Amino acid sequence: MLFNSLQYLVFLPTVFLLFWLTPHRFRVPLLLVASYVFYMSWRPIYGILIFGLTLANFILVPFIEKATVNKKLLLGITVAVNLITLGIFKYAYFTMDAVKTGLGFAGIDWKEPHLHIILPLGISFFVFEFIHYAVEVYRGKPVVKNFLDFALFPSFFPTQIAGPIKRYQDFVPQLHIPVKFKWEYVDEGMQLILMGLAKKVLIADNLALVVQAGFAHPEQFSSLDMWMITYAFAFQIFFDFAGYTDIARGSSLLFGYKVPINFNLPYIASNVADFWRRWHISLSTWLRDYLFIPLGGSRGGKWLTYRNLFITMALGGLWHGAAFHYLAWGAYQGLVLIVHREYEAAMQKIGVHEKLLKSKVYHWASVVFTFHVVCVGWVFFRADDMKIAGLVLSKLFEAPAAMLNFSASQLAILQIRDPIIFPALVLILPVLMASTLIINWMNDKKFYQSPPWAVQVTVMVALMCLLTIFTPDSSPRFIYFQF
Repeated sequence: MLFNSLQYLVFLPTVFLLFWLTPHRFRVPLLLVASYVFYMSWRPIYGILIFGLTLANFILVPFIEKATVNKKLLLGITVAVNLITLGIFKYAYFTMDAVKTGLGFAGIDWKEPHLHIILPLGISFFVFEFIHYAVEVYRGKPVVKNFLDFALFPSFFPTQIAGPIKRYQDFVPQLHIPVKFKWEYVDEGMQLILMGLAKKVLIADNLALVVQAGFAHPEQFSSLDMWMITYAFAFQIFFDFAGYTDIARGSSLLFGYKVPINFNLPYIASNVADFWRRWHISLSTWLRDYLFIPLGGSRGGKWLTYRNLFITMALGGLWHGAAFHYLAWGAYQGLVLIVHREYEAAMQKIGVHEKLLKSKVYHWASVVFTFHVVCVGWVFFRADDMKIAGLVLSKLFEAPAAMLNFSASQLAILQIRDPIIFPALVLILPVLMASTLIINWMNDKKFYQSPPWAVQVTVMVALMCLLTIFTPDSSPRFIYFQF
């Protein structure tokens, strides 16, 4: 069941009405049932998976809280149960491919078995929530004693498939507050849902048409073409994932619950460290708290810090997908973060860093440079494999003269539904960053709450009409559903 599907547009209002007509003590069971219906609408068998992991963690984690000895061992067992489950479903084929490649170098031809494993939706997200819960209890936080409350924590349908990654100490207490219906829940929730759908359908899905064609045949495009296509993907993935997050947050607000913000204008970041404070915030903070810091963080000197940073980002890349191009993307992020730290240290050493930081020219030059560094990384992320990534990168960094090779015949290869989309894209891309600022400003300032009801309804109906008119013939599912 996709957020931009007709089923969800029926499912959400139905659950919303039942929720507010139900006494408080029955609301958690209602949402739990609804969440399992939502998840099992894709493949019913995987309802057993999320329930089994929920039950395992509910049983195992209290032993960590009560333990006086071997506490770390119990934590290790609990984390291992979660990671092994994730590994079986997500990394089995990747591991076999790596083994086959290694054996191939030794001259051994190994026929790997076909396991018929289909990756469960959202497994990476709810496994990370279980690990967070276990580690926080190990650190002294209390366990969740009510099984229904605990079961709803990972399965809550607005965040179940692609986050944001919740913290149990923030989410579970909200379940005990006997909230009363407020129209502002509908106001804010509907605004976020409509804004998320607009980001997904109007922008991300149309950009996807260009990106798919470009990354399918990179050898047929010039350097300028590929830069435009790479920019298109940068905005596609932002509007796709930010759109999902808006719908998730808006859906949660309809029930009076709040989930964390996941984006904060990432493409105006002035350096890569700032970018990761703004992009996929719930994952960035999870990696910091449960991987980087346990590895030693910044406590062991510069080189150990760099090692920890590199390992964290490389594993973060592998978390996104079981493929070498995702690992390469994570490793690239680790390397550019290390280079950034070295640059910061060098600038401070020569004593010009503070002066430069106060310069608007330097700031916006840094924003543009950071955006391009991020875009180069997106090539690894979007490519189907390392071969395609290599082809795209070779195109991006061809001699400047090759960038002038821009022909109408190449545009025909895009096979876009509407031939006006790509020429318009060339004009629109430079202002997409500005539109990102405007959209977030409208959310922050509650732009649609100040006008009268008639104006609000008109705006919402107009948005729905636009979403209907401009939906591509084949709207792809949200990018982060595959993780």
